[in-house]
Amino acid sequence: MPQHYLHPLFNPRSVAVFGASEREESVAGTLFRNLHQAGFQGTVYPVNPKHETVFGERCYASAAELPAIPELALIATPAATVVRILEECGQRGIRHAIVLSAGFREVGAKGAALEDALSAVAHQYGIRFIGPNCLGIQRPAIGLNATFSQGATLAGDLALVSQSGALCTAMLDWAETNGIGFSSVISTGASADLDFGEILDYLAYDTRTKGILLYIEGIRDARRFMSALRATARFKPVVMVKVGRHAAGSRAVASHTGALVGSDAVFDALVRRAGVVRVNTILQLFASARALATHIQPSGNRLAIVTNGGGPGVMATDLAVDLGVRMAELSPDTIAALDAVLPDNWSRANPLDIIGDATAARYRATVEACLQDGNVDGVLVMLTPQAMTRPTEVAAAVVEVAQGAAKPVLTCWMGDGQVREGRALFKQAGIPYFTTPEPAVEVFSFLSAFYENQRQLMQTPGPLSQQAEPDVEGARLIIEGALAHGRHLLNEVESKALLSAFRIPVAQTLIARDPTEAMLLAQQMGFPVAMKINSPDITHKSDVNGVRLGLSSGQAVRAAFGEMLAEVRRLRPEATLDGVVIEPMVARPHAREVLLGVTSDPVLGPVIVFGAGGVDVEAFQDRAVTLPPLNRYLARDLIRRTRIATLLGPFRNRPPADMDALENVLLRLSEMVCELPWLAELDINPLLVDERGALALDARIVIAPRVPTAERYGHMAIHPYPAHLVSRWQLPGGENVVIRPIRPEDAELTQAFVRGLSAETKYFRFMDAVRELTPVMLARLTQIDYSREMALLALAELDGREVELGVARYSINPDGRSCEFALVVGDAWQKQGIGHKLMDVLMDVARSKGLEAMEGEVLRSNRPMLKLVEALGFRVEPHPEDDSVRRIVRAL
Repeated sequence: MPQHYLHPLFNPRSVAVFGASEREESVAGTLFRNLHQAGFQGTVYPVNPKHETVFGERCYASAAELPAIPELALIATPAATVVRILEECGQRGIRHAIVLSAGFREVGAKGAALEDALSAVAHQYGIRFIGPNCLGIQRPAIGLNATFSQGATLAGDLALVSQSGALCTAMLDWAETNGIGFSSVISTGASADLDFGEILDYLAYDTRTKGILLYIEGIRDARRFMSALRATARFKPVVMVKVGRHAAGSRAVASHTGALVGSDAVFDALVRRAGVVRVNTILQLFASARALATHIQPSGNRLAIVTNGGGPGVMATDLAVDLGVRMAELSPDTIAALDAVLPDNWSRANPLDIIGDATAARYRATVEACLQDGNVDGVLVMLTPQAMTRPTEVAAAVVEVAQGAAKPVLTCWMGDGQVREGRALFKQAGIPYFTTPEPAVEVFSFLSAFYENQRQLMQTPGPLSQQAEPDVEGARLIIEGALAHGRHLLNEVESKALLSAFRIPVAQTLIARDPTEAMLLAQQMGFPVAMKINSPDITHKSDVNGVRLGLSSGQAVRAAFGEMLAEVRRLRPEATLDGVVIEPMVARPHAREVLLGVTSDPVLGPVIVFGAGGVDVEAFQDRAVTLPPLNRYLARDLIRRTRIATLLGPFRNRPPADMDALENVLLRLSEMVCELPWLAELDINPLLVDERGALALDARIVIAPRVPTAERYGHMAIHPYPAHLVSRWQLPGGENVVIRPIRPEDAELTQAFVRGLSAETKYFRFMDAVRELTPVMLARLTQIDYSREMALLALAELDGREVELGVARYSINPDGRSCEFALVVGDAWQKQGIGHKLMDVLMDVARSKGLEAMEGEVLRSNRPMLKLVEALGFRVEPHPEDDSVRRIVRAL
């Protein structure tokens, strides 16, 4: 893997401090002192035209006077001077900076203009910077304390990334006391340039970082953030606090950072699909940091609680149930084993009350039995100091058992003086320990949420329309027709036609514009019928008495037509009325009414909503939210998270609803969201679901014009599986080949392919003596985000099994305009045109993304590859730093 482009920023060998002085209250002076006190393993240059020396070291008047080009500039001068200093840095050749100065966008229009000028200068000179208005960064392992915080920071393997400098200082103070170290501490500030997305990209590569803590106030680039978060969370646990959960908090955030805050429910949906854990308080973030520091690997959400006091065990159990943690049901074998070693009066259930006089041996046997039980995913061990208790001995026994366990063990030693030594043993052994049950249970709930969200992260919905293709072009024509007439709200007939185009079952609907037409249409349908007002200005028809049900004759239809229009005109005189909608009355006595919807979040784009439907939908507030695209696993999870899910099963005299039909509608709705970026709002309410299937009775769709972009799915936070890129081809010998984008489930296929490559081919591909892919490399290669990279496999079926013949991939460079590619073809399949075909398709995909150039590096000794790329039109150049490598470039 090549070195990440932000490596010099986070691992500089030289630093220039602009504004350095000896004044105690000086931010830049504090920076200079912190770098020396932390033992920075590099050169530090003070820069300040007002001083000749700073703390006995020569001080330089400007960037131009520096004796060498530093890798990182730290700027902590008045806001009005920062743009000029950054420009001087650019002219000197400095390409990375941290701007700690305040006084930019957060102070109003004048500051915003200054921040825009700062960004323009950085872009002009290719400078990447963190800030402004930030605390700075720390990399304790190399002695880099480029912050103005006080106190030491321990080196460790947790990264903290925060939009709040104050939170960073609080976390560092707590961490030092609790013996927790960090690989990186990064205060992002206003994120005028580098934001969470690119910083997460770097931390995903960083070998020093094993877990990540985030404090988020707002997100600007949702696609970049989501893409980076999902990529990072595939192999490093991420825990976040997201503030601004309510309207008042959101306003406070806007005044603090100027960041745009999306709906909190939608952000929760993002967390689930990103495979990360969200906590709500700083204390919970601290507790999560303690758990991450011990490298606990969750495996499920079934918790066993071992305690020597019934009351604390019940308290922990109550909270566990409130948080959605499942209390593990002990197997009969476990209960029998415990019966043999525990007193007769033990609880014989979970929580496991092993009685107040529990010895270290009793604790050891109980915890071991729980860890060996297949129904248990984790154990919380609790102790209250009682007359017969020996807390330190018990702690030592628990440490011995926990250190060899494959499942998480958390401890809660309640009290103070008597249990202090026991907690010290846990701290020394790296076992999470707590003083009360609540944070212990919360941490396990976070671990179990991480496990579940990781399962969601692995879901890569494939092509949805395997049976009946949707009429996407017909749907687009409906939308374009409405927009051409200046309409954004589709009428009911248009809305249902749009649903029908995506194979969603709808009730028959016809429009009548006078009483006679209404009567004739009703007679054609057959009585009874339903009548609804047809108006682009009325969203909820029942609010204006605009619905009539069970009309059973022509006379009733004529009369209802006049009465309804008169009533609606009285209640909504300004509304445009376009006749009525006639539908047959649907008799489905066992049907449940549900709502399916789509809304558009200002930050994260389209989201799908599911819940209880009907007239009182707002009153019940029973809904769950998710981000598209969906597959069946994700659709079932969405349904399961609502209260109405219980009513969809067998209930009293009603048979269970057809869940396959309901899931199909959700999948079709997801497909609509992917393919129709004009959708702003969509309501199917009610959707009737019973044992006979699903049927949409009413639909409301709002559309909005969109500016065309090169990115096909640019309106979505999560890029769908690009099924449109699947193609078929034949080898010269007639073998059929499928070329398709890679999927996470291709991990075994990819590992087998790499194992089968010759040593020479492996070396040509990886420029290293790779035997086989590590789990991390395998995850990076197969679990990709299609918006930022692409991997195309060439596959053939041999002897009844799928075999990988070759793979071509690209990764988009930080400039967003070019990409770097790699190609490898199996030794047995070379010289059959596979490499040429894969590259042709890959370049077409890159062009469709709006990329302008493709580049790569090839070993000079790899003559077949050099010959291939020359035939493809690549320009071959010497590498500026390595004569054994050739740089190859092609304009797209």
